[in-house]
Amino acid sequence: MVVRIEKRKRKYLGTRRWGKGNIKNARGKGDRGGVGNAGARKHNFTWMTAKAPWLLSRKGFTKWNPAMLEETNLRELGSMKEGSDGYITLKGRKVLSNGSLSRPVKVKASGFSKKAVEKIKAAGGETVVLGAGSPDDA
Repeated sequence: MVVRIEKRKRKYLGTRRWGKGNIKNARGKGDRGGVGNAGARKHNFTWMTAKAPWLLSRKGFTKWNPAMLEETNLRELGSMKEGSDGYITLKGRKVLSNGSLSRPVKVKASGFSKKAVEKIKAAGGETVVLGAGSPDDA
């Protein structure tokens, strides 16, 4: 049986990009239609997820400290209750100086603003910074 596909290919060898119409339609690599890894998130997506999922991974820089501290104001500290050790423990939070204190408060937090430390000490309180490796972090 004659294989006609090969015959048809040979007929046009030597012409400029046969089967593409005018040569300007096939200029560059834009006409290849997903040969190789092109179209990974479109028409080759099923193949990519099944056979080569590492090609879909994101690459680049990552933040060295992606966790942002949540904020707590002095106004909120006045209504919080102390724990069994007598301290208000705020892990993962930074205490800001907005508001005022009417009573002395002992606070353990991951961060304090300078003004917040001044206001807490002026009210007769105490501040402890929870740092990495501190026994209070647990």
